[in-house]
Amino acid sequence: MQVDKKTVLSLFSGCGGMDLGVEGDFFVHKRALNFSANPEFSYLKKHKNLIKLPRTNFEIIFANDILKDAKNAYIPFFEKRNSKHIFHSESIVNLVKKAKAGKFSFPKADIVIGGFPCQDFSIAGKRLGFNSHKSHNGKIECDIPSEESRGHLYIWMKQVIELVEPKVFIAENVKGLISLGDVKEIIENDFRNINGGYVVLNAQILHSGNFGVPQTRERIIFMGFNKKYLKKEIIKKLESGKINPYPVKTHYLPSEVSPDKNLAKYVSLKEIFSDLKEPSKSDDLSQQAYSKAKFYGDHAQGNSEVNLNSLGPTIRAEHHGNIEFRRLSKKNGGKNIENLEERRLTVRECARIQTFPDDFEFTRTSKNSEYPLSMGGGYKVIGNAVPPLLGFHIAWSLQNKWNEIFGE
Repeated sequence: MQVDKKTVLSLFSGCGGMDLGVEGDFFVHKRALNFSANPEFSYLKKHKNLIKLPRTNFEIIFANDILKDAKNAYIPFFEKRNSKHIFHSESIVNLVKKAKAGKFSFPKADIVIGGFPCQDFSIAGKRLGFNSHKSHNGKIECDIPSEESRGHLYIWMKQVIELVEPKVFIAENVKGLISLGDVKEIIENDFRNINGGYVVLNAQILHSGNFGVPQTRERIIFMGFNKKYLKKEIIKKLESGKINPYPVKTHYLPSEVSPDKNLAKYVSLKEIFSDLKEPSKSDDLSQQAYSKAKFYGDHAQGNSEVNLNSLGPTIRAEHHGNIEFRRLSKKNGGKNIENLEERRLTVRECARIQTFPDDFEFTRTSKNSEYPLSMGGGYKVIGNAVPPLLGFHIAWSLQNKWNEIFGE
């Protein structure tokens, strides 16, 4: 039976973490799925320690990001998947201006997704939020904050939604956004006032560890539904919470003392690293690559050893070489139970923590590709990404509620 594919327009796509999750059809660790929480996956076959997620009914038709490294990671991977959509490297601000001037058009789509830039809302950053002076192109400093400042780029996502009028939009940002005054409420209200109106649900914070991702990473997810496609009773059910399209937790966290018996145990770093060879013995360029930054003392960010029996740290885009240590020497306070050399996490290890499959390349030389990607670039785009597995759970839950919401 031919499936009616729903089209997806992706903004601030990065290297494609959310895009991959929305489409599905990629390998994750076998423990990343909980068949008790998702019995519909019980038919999936395991391949050694991996399991392949099913393909969703969603298809990316448009992707956009200004970062060259994001493009260089994105295009080779999605071309291997025979994706037909075009990657636009131009700033969303410029694309919207061109669209309004009749010089460009966004394709019509059922869904618009986007993780608008989060550096200005992140606890790890300066937390300027709406007061950011950084320009939309990420390079030029604005004299004063404006709608073209990086902290206001959700406004341009809103304008794309106004132009495309999708049935659904999904926007993502860091948890730190909710502690910046009334920023969350401002964004929700702005989204509600798009054209004829959208039902914008109360944004939820999702901990990636609750969905099989081996990482301590929390993100706020905004979700809106176009009223012109909804019956009145559906609008009421969405607003009251009787219909909840957000995904249901599948795993419990290390901090939960009395977890729900239907939840699986969190996925640990030890499990996802178990089959990885050491950098010197690996043929994978992304496993060979790791920061050689020295240990600066445990007071400095990233200068700690990961706990193999727990979740990984939040993989950051702006680590400046200070990605956490895979192993610290005992003299620097590490356990180093394997008695191997002190080193930081490799690019591949960070990708696995984010649940990217191993066929997603994050280190590539100009000698073997027109899309070169350095170690630093690989770290950055991985850290900027939505974990694909988290994106998959968001998409799968929406897919399961689609007919109930839209009567299709």
